[in-house]
Amino acid sequence: MRLSRFFLPILKENPKEAEIVSHRLMLRAGMIRQEAAGIYAWLPLGLRVLKKIEQIVREEQNRAGALEVLMPTLQLADLWRESGRYDAYGPEMLRITDRHKRELLYGPTNEEMITEIFRAYVKSYRSLPLNLYHIQWKFRDEQRPRFGVMRGREFLMKDAYSFDVDETAARRSYNKMFVAYLRTFARMGLKAIPMRAETGPIGGDLSHEFIVLAETGESAVYCDRDVLDLPVPGEEIDYETDLSSIIKQWTSVYAATEDVHDKARFEHEVTAEKKLQTRGIEVGQIFYFGTKYSEAMKAMVAGPDGAELPIHGGSYGVGVSRLVGAIIEACHDDAGIKWPEAVAPFKAVILNLKQGAEDTDAECERLYGELSARGIEVLYDDTDQRAGAKFAAADLIGIPWQILVGPKGLAEGKLELKRRSDGERENLSSADVVARLSS
Repeated sequence: MRLSRFFLPILKENPKEAEIVSHRLMLRAGMIRQEAAGIYAWLPLGLRVLKKIEQIVREEQNRAGALEVLMPTLQLADLWRESGRYDAYGPEMLRITDRHKRELLYGPTNEEMITEIFRAYVKSYRSLPLNLYHIQWKFRDEQRPRFGVMRGREFLMKDAYSFDVDETAARRSYNKMFVAYLRTFARMGLKAIPMRAETGPIGGDLSHEFIVLAETGESAVYCDRDVLDLPVPGEEIDYETDLSSIIKQWTSVYAATEDVHDKARFEHEVTAEKKLQTRGIEVGQIFYFGTKYSEAMKAMVAGPDGAELPIHGGSYGVGVSRLVGAIIEACHDDAGIKWPEAVAPFKAVILNLKQGAEDTDAECERLYGELSARGIEVLYDDTDQRAGAKFAAADLIGIPWQILVGPKGLAEGKLELKRRSDGERENLSSADVVARLSS
């Protein structure tokens, strides 16, 4: 992509309304634009990151055996009345009446709708286990939306729903999602720690939040530092095997949000040098809620003996749009964003340090063509801005690799390759630059 043809409205000044780093940098880097309180338009650079995150989430859900569907944003109020949550949910729910006086709501979550879909088609235990997920926009009418996409009113979320014949099977499904979440966040370059948490309006008695440690987080968290060094399961993980040993390894080390923090246990189990008390950003949460929805909404299956049984359910959410902000909070410096390669909008940016010069123009065009032909996502800054402005913009938007093409280096047959994550620079031949980025 040529920057001269890309829509990248960079801001030079820090927006006054931005309270935290991720909000400030997303606005300055031209990733989003606020359209109303807590509601954002995603501009091309931001959308590229959002889609990368969404695809990683999708791949790991598929790997764990979940099946993708797509449910609508609007739901019938009567479904929520069946479960008893319509009045209980509170003012965060956006309630709507259509022209035919039907009561609808803009879905904040989908337990009722997916249960209604399930009960319409699944009648026997032989069809279980089943896990259905979708990635869809949701709306919760926050009283005080703030922190950009970290606490907006409209947000993109992955929510999955498992259906099992009994509690034992349901906990196996829960464990699959637990492991899938560990892998999902690790692939994005994040260390997300599973912590025991309250179930809130979802219900049930078992829940873990996946927390990225950050001082700007909305929740106080308490954990043993040993949890930071636990290994994340690799790509070879077999989800059909017993995963309980992995779950035990991660849950036996103390880690809890402030809502369920056990001060006495924390003091007793964790040595002073390993105590970590900080704040964190929730990027995902998983729940086992048993028969809460199936009993209320009559989602039954015939068991082995023919008797009807209420299914045991779980739900599993990932804040896809929130993750964009969380990654920036974890990966930035004073100059701007430092994207992990897996979620970066482009892998490399070519900076033509003397636009209009025959030699630099020719080399940039050749390099741009070769990298693009190899399937490497590259942004070519072919604008006539000064070199300093190009450096600043490249650091701000955080593309992992910067290729600096200037007349002095070209005279020696060299290009400068800068790694954004740590600032390391190397002078390499054009062929070596291509080889490095292709590996």
